[in-house]
Parts: sequence; structure tokens; C-alpha cells
Amino acid sequence: MLNKKNEIILVDNFDNETGTSDKEKAHRQGLLHRAFSVFLYDGNRLLIQKRAEHKYHSGGLWANTCCSHPKKNESLSEAVKRRLYEETGICSDTEEVFSFVYRHKFNDELYEYEFDHVFIGEYAGEYRADPEEISEMKWIDSEELEREMAEYPDDFACWFRIAAPGVIRIIKARESRKV
Repeated sequence: MLNKKNEIILVDNFDNETGTSDKEKAHRQGLLHRAFSVFLYDGNRLLIQKRAEHKYHSGGLWANTCCSHPKKNESLSEAVKRRLYEETGICSDTEEVFSFVYRHKFNDELYEYEFDHVFIGEYAGEYRADPEEISEMKWIDSEELEREMAEYPDDFACWFRIAAPGVIRIIKARESRKV
């Protein structure tokens, strides 16, 4: 029997549900599944995390504030609120700004193949990193982040390298309208 705690939603290229799978099985077999990435920002700064070293993929790499998968019968907004609080201790409003599909092969037995929904939220408070998920968190200026991603792309998770440029463009546009 599958462990329901780690059951994730399989989808097609249009984000229509096609079934469920154990999370590790989906990553081992390269099955397309629903995921989300949360980026919190304060002005031109983004709150990023370094994934815990022991994670079975992308351990020790920098990523967005929070990322995970919704459970069966859980809306994306419910999943975002749940995981954001579980991983970081943060309660914040977010909104979905775009989505994309990507596939990354780590090795012959491990893939990331996700329909990733990207959420952003404005936040300036405290955080508490769950050490099971996160080894470090920090605020970083968007221009410094862009430089680091250009100079050291392998220090960042594969989905982050795809999503971050779009998020930074949206944040900069919003901040310029405030001036």
C-alpha cells in the first residue's frame, strides 16, 4: 500500500490530473506531477533557502523560499499555505503568477519532471527554517542573485534557475510602479 503522506498528483502537460503516485516513485520513474514554488520578497530582496544536504535530490543547492507538491484533494493555495508554514514558519498571502513544465535528469534513476505553479508573496517578517528541509535561509538582493546565478549556476536548483528570472522581472515591475 502506498504511503498516503508521500502521495502526489500525476498530471498531463495541461495540468489535468491523471492519477497519483508515491513521491519517490514519481521521481525515480520520471512521472509528470504537480508541484509549486513559492518566492517571498520584500522590495527587491528575495528570501531563498539552501536545501538540506540529506535531501535525495538537490541537497545543498539554493532554491526559492518553499517548494513542494499538493496532496490529493488539496488545492494549490491550501498546499502553499501548509508547506510554507511547515518549512519556514511563515504565514503569508501569495498569488500564482505563472506555471511551467520542466524535466531534469539527475542520473539514470532520478528525475524531476514537474508542472510547476509559481507563487509570489510580499513578506518582511521572521522565519524559522525546518532543519529536515532547509540548512540555511537568507534575504538576497535580486541583482546580486542574478549575478550569482550567472556566475555559479550549479549552486542553484534546476527549477529555480528556470523560475527565478521571471519572478525577478515581475517583482521589479511591481516595485517600479510603487515609486
